[in-house]
Amino acid sequence: MSLVAAALNCKGKHVRSLLHNFACSLVALALACAAVTSILAGDKTTWNYEGGIFVITDGSITNGPCFRLAGRVTSGDFFDHLKRIDKATGTIFRLGSETVEHFPDQLTLTFLVHDLHAQTCPPPPQGDAPKYLTRAMMSSLHLYLYWKRGVELRPVGNVERKYFAVREIIPEAVAQARGLPEKLEWAYEYVVPSAGVPLTDSLVLVLRDDENHVVARVAARL
Repeated sequence: MSLVAAALNCKGKHVRSLLHNFACSLVALALACAAVTSILAGDKTTWNYEGGIFVITDGSITNGPCFRLAGRVTSGDFFDHLKRIDKATGTIFRLGSETVEHFPDQLTLTFLVHDLHAQTCPPPPQGDAPKYLTRAMMSSLHLYLYWKRGVELRPVGNVERKYFAVREIIPEAVAQARGLPEKLEWAYEYVVPSAGVPLTDSLVLVLRDDENHVVARVAARL
């Protein structure tokens, strides 16, 4: 599916509010250990997933810029109360006192894409200016979602996009006045069917370009 086709018709203030709230939630990635914590107790390890499953990866477009993709997988308050308990006898998942084996019927995948700071990217060829993500570049990328079990990848069907927006990190007028490139941030939200999927499976997100090259890949796993 194209990443920018069929964008939702959201109004300005609403878009900015959602983008701000979503961006703020991703600041928690810096505190990922607080969202996915490990508590050692005797012969077992307990993992908590408050806030959801966080994902982050760096990608790059062939002969183009590099970028960061950061997001999370949620489903109401399901992950806030989920615990993974690893014992010598195996792994179990609990919601309170109840043992669970499968994801809820649907998950929400939200993520942001933006340029990486020039200092963290491979330097461009000598004499070339740094490259930045453009609307045309993003429109050429395609999102693929898979369920991963072992080495097997199963395509996820009936994925629905619920939200899309582009935010100007540097307003266009300011960029033009100062001779700066346009710098943008893309936000996405998808509903992912997950009924009957074991909690031991991983949700894999892959971005490919028009030539089917993988430009980014990351897995959300418990």
